[in-house]
Amino acid sequence: MIAIREVKTRREQREFLEFPLRLYKGNPCFVPPLYADEKKMFRKDYVYSDCCQWVCYNAYRDGEMVGRIQGIIQEASNRKNAERRARFNRFDAIDDPAVSRALFEAVETWARGKGMDTLCGPLSFSDLEREGLLIEGFDQPQTFEEQYNAPYYQQHIEQLGFAKEVDWTESRIYAPEPSEDEEDLDKLTEFIFRRYKLHFGASKGTKDFLNRYKDGIFELLDKSYEGLYGTVPFTERMKKLMIDNFRLVIDPKYTAVILDENERMVCFGFAIPAIAAALVGTKGKYTPRVLWRLLRCIRHPKVIDLCLIGVDPEYLNRGVSAAFASAIMHMLRDTDVAYAETNLNLEDNYAILNLWRRFNAVQVKRRRAYVKKLA
Repeated sequence: MIAIREVKTRREQREFLEFPLRLYKGNPCFVPPLYADEKKMFRKDYVYSDCCQWVCYNAYRDGEMVGRIQGIIQEASNRKNAERRARFNRFDAIDDPAVSRALFEAVETWARGKGMDTLCGPLSFSDLEREGLLIEGFDQPQTFEEQYNAPYYQQHIEQLGFAKEVDWTESRIYAPEPSEDEEDLDKLTEFIFRRYKLHFGASKGTKDFLNRYKDGIFELLDKSYEGLYGTVPFTERMKKLMIDNFRLVIDPKYTAVILDENERMVCFGFAIPAIAAALVGTKGKYTPRVLWRLLRCIRHPKVIDLCLIGVDPEYLNRGVSAAFASAIMHMLRDTDVAYAETNLNLEDNYAILNLWRRFNAVQVKRRRAYVKKLA
């Protein structure tokens, strides 16, 4: 007998947060989220409380926890797209279709009760968080920004009537061997900059970078990501959360900002040191050992994760991507970084996928978002 309980007590919250840590214990590809960050979603003043409703469920069999799931109604997204959608996320379960069915039935019932007519996911409160179900690349280490799941999740979800809505791919990119092409790329960048009166933005450090460019980055994110799947407008609280999270890991040498003659941002991109290796095999808690490993990854990165890229739509067809490619190439050539992980790229985002063709790129993972109409 499977019992589904809505998460309400502190004990149930702890069980919800710790279940995937137990399920994937010893799996070298699983990277836990930071426990303290996950725990915040149970606070009344959580950053998304002004634009979302959500519920969490635990599944038990004979008193033992065997699964979990979260349902989310992203009200800002629904208003933006004139939809009545609920999202599912933080789904984890043992390999038993009956457990998965019971969990999804609980979320579907909750969503219908809130007037929703569609369930999609895995999607979280915003696209700044982990999303997508891993369907290829189960033997690959995950980045800190994305979630690992077992192969059987796909079968369980599809058996419940969910269909593919979008796929994302993730690639590992290496700098190509030095060649005349690289010199041509630098020359092309110089030509584009002269023609459109553009230049790279400078900064003296992390604090200076954020003070100079944070407003332009958020403005450009809202403009360039507006039509992309699963994105939501930034609230002031979301902006503060993002700045606080990146303040510790942003290094100007892994950033590229392109400005026009009036110092208006037309393109930006930044990477952060990959910290996944520091968290593998841990519970995502700030122990002295974890802190030491995190600091080592941040100060001496061997891999960088490409986090965010934004281009003003006005400049999409003006060759700015070549300048950005040149900047990434120098990030990889002029540092001790071995390669960069792209994180999630929509499979039909040809502008970004074409950008990676300038590099030695290897697709290593694929993720999927599913959708189901609620009768």
